[in-house]
Amino acid sequence: MGRMDRDPELDESVTRMFDLARAGDTEALRACVEAGGPVNLTNGKGDTLLMLAAYYGHAETVRMLVTCGADPNVINGRGQTPLAGAVFKKESAVVRALLDAGADPNAGAPSALDTARMFANDQFIQWFTAS
Repeated sequence: MGRMDRDPELDESVTRMFDLARAGDTEALRACVEAGGPVNLTNGKGDTLLMLAAYYGHAETVRMLVTCGADPNVINGRGQTPLAGAVFKKESAVVRALLDAGADPNAGAPSALDTARMFANDQFIQWFTAS
């Protein structure tokens, strides 16, 4: 199948889901997922909806996605996890939401723990090593 055979409506729907995750439009994204949109959808860089919501600091959207079945430990094409992205952006509420959802601070390269150490973020280091 060539590019000509692709359904432009499907492409538009997929693009919209990524835009909603990036913008933190939790309810509109929930409607898409509940209508059958894949919760672990990835873009060309391997980023999931969860990665974008986490990276852009949308804790409520992150919680909704994991409640709907999003995997918090999916690694993108650059070896990063949503948790490492949230640590990089210093998004405490997102980090907490991902940890509560079972995100692994040691997954990925650099891992969330490595990223926290790189930026000397003692709060996150403490969260990741307290167990």
